[in-house]
Amino acid sequence: MSLNETVSAERLHIAFFGKRNAGKSSLVNAVTGQKLAVVSPVKGTTTDPVQKAMEILPLGPVVIIDTPGYDDVGELGALRVEKTNEVLNKTDVAVLVYDAAEGMSAEDEALLEKLKERRLPVILAANKADLDQCGMQNDRDQGSAAAHTCAPRDAILVSALTGQGVKELKERLAELGRSAKAPKYILADLVSPGDTVILVIPIDESAPKGRLILPQQQTLRELLDLHCVPICCQAEEIPAVLNNLKAPPRLVVTDSQAFGKVSSLVPASVPLTSFSILFARYKGQLATLAAGARALSELKDGARVLISEGCTHHRQCNDIGTVKLPLWVRSYTRKALEFSFSSGGEFPEDLSGFDLVIHCGGCMLNEAAMQHRLEVAKKAGVPMVNYGVAIAQIHGILARSLEPFAGELID
Repeated sequence: MSLNETVSAERLHIAFFGKRNAGKSSLVNAVTGQKLAVVSPVKGTTTDPVQKAMEILPLGPVVIIDTPGYDDVGELGALRVEKTNEVLNKTDVAVLVYDAAEGMSAEDEALLEKLKERRLPVILAANKADLDQCGMQNDRDQGSAAAHTCAPRDAILVSALTGQGVKELKERLAELGRSAKAPKYILADLVSPGDTVILVIPIDESAPKGRLILPQQQTLRELLDLHCVPICCQAEEIPAVLNNLKAPPRLVVTDSQAFGKVSSLVPASVPLTSFSILFARYKGQLATLAAGARALSELKDGARVLISEGCTHHRQCNDIGTVKLPLWVRSYTRKALEFSFSSGGEFPEDLSGFDLVIHCGGCMLNEAAMQHRLEVAKKAGVPMVNYGVAIAQIHGILARSLEPFAGELID
């Protein structure tokens, strides 16, 4: 990935939904100006979601997702519809595509209601408008559905074949995208230009070779943009770094796994937190996750704990999710617990069998996907906490790590 490339988790996720043969893939190709999706007159050509990170004017950096038809049939069709529903969980803006000649079907109306229930911004795209099967003249009111008897007033008449309405669709996407993706900052309100911030980044067997993980990259870049002075070091180097500074650092941010050691080395007068806690706050989830930490001390023998990660990676022999966390939680609770694990796009929609969810920081998930997982847990009455908050609780330093955010933690 280029250093200047916006990561997928920070891009606007735009997904195209619709019935088979509504022309979703053709419209995706027209909007992107690329042959992103395979198109065919045969129903069900798109068998899996296809997504592409790209730049589209006037939208900027986006992820475009083409989905299988949600009216697919049969055993395989049901699996494809399931994949389409998974895409819903990470969608920022939805485009509902339907055949302009047929108008919106009962199935289209049902999906529209589902999208509205998710509080998703939705654009209706009446595709194949060039076929003029509704008895209207194609050269009249081309971009508007107001006079088109087969389309709702708020739909955009489009033609993937001729390009009719594609410009208006992209402009509408840009308009909705700006409201869906308001500018956010990781720690801009915690520091000032010239402040020194220490970033504690352990380099051990779990650290990726030759690079920093995403939260470390993003935090470092924001500090540079804010004209702060970031100092990167490992835990054992903290005493020397502090000794060489003329004044105490404004803030120390550590990898969660080093929380315990770092807390013992950083004076109590210096604010201390973790990358994981910063990013929980960044994505608007800190209050909920901090409240979930209380459940760790309330677990009983036989309690079931789900440990979930938003990405997939090669498991190390001392992997944090499958090895370290279960050991730490068992040691902290002194209970006989049962652990289950999920990773990547897999996340149970039914959490009723669990007593606690411990989730990773979610740096590879966009805000919509992480928010969906929190809502699934909330509906099931299952508390959720993330790695960083859980580790701080286990080491008895959660209160200290949340001090920089006093007044924000009303769940």
